[in-house]
Amino acid sequence: MKRVVTLLLGACLCLAAATVAAAQNNGGISTPPKVLVINREVLKPGKGGALHQKTESAFVRAMAAAKYTHYYLGMDSLSGPSRSLFFTSYDSFADWEKDAMATQQNATLSAALDRAAVADGDLLQSYETSAYVLRDDLSLNAATDLPHDRYFEIGVFHVKPGHDEDWSSIMKLVKDAYAKIPDAQWAMYERAYGGPENYFIYITPLKSAAEIDRNFANGPKFVEAIGKEGMHKLNELMSASVDQAEINLFALNPAISYVGPEMIQADPTFWKPAPAGEPRKKGEKAAQ
Repeated sequence: MKRVVTLLLGACLCLAAATVAAAQNNGGISTPPKVLVINREVLKPGKGGALHQKTESAFVRAMAAAKYTHYYLGMDSLSGPSRSLFFTSYDSFADWEKDAMATQQNATLSAALDRAAVADGDLLQSYETSAYVLRDDLSLNAATDLPHDRYFEIGVFHVKPGHDEDWSSIMKLVKDAYAKIPDAQWAMYERAYGGPENYFIYITPLKSAAEIDRNFANGPKFVEAIGKEGMHKLNELMSASVDQAEINLFALNPAISYVGPEMIQADPTFWKPAPAGEPRKKGEKAAQ
């Protein structure tokens, strides 16, 4: 219970994954999309780092060669199991279908992605896809400057069946308190497909690890804003309605991300253009 409440005491409770996924399409501040698709790859022991980055680069090259215009963002875990997450944003589920159909109809791209998946699969312990929908009613001032973010603090809450009203009350308490704190913002998403119901995700984007220290230091401001009675009510509601809470830290990885030109232009030192084709051997370069 103490850990669950601690998760609510950051300076920014939750800036959702979808916010950052949408921002890559605009190269700057952006509002969150309505649908977020997350691919999760759990790696076998010793198969992360450069090995995984090499296999993932094949996907990036395939997308770049096809000049595909639907981008995705990749990141690696710094805590918990060794894994990578990939975020893709959509305006709707119909938009997701349109993207999938376009990929299938491009035979060259589909073949390249299939080859990349075979090589990448040898490194994976598990792979899963989940889809999330935006909950506007549980969000507050959601936006982020993605090109200059470097880490994501990602958390999950699971609400017990039959406690939807309690969760709404929890978020109302939190939103009312954070409305009194400057720059507080978040976007909340609920899982629609890919696992049990009543799962909610949040993400806090960080430009440096120093912001983690800042967020925890701002905890007392939240306690002051919500008040003694409000804090007591929040503790009771959390204890009664939330049975799982987990938080982990991820580092954005430009080498496994496929981002648009606006993102690259916003911070070209970090976000570099994807290579358009397979890397050539040294002998081939010398011959040319």
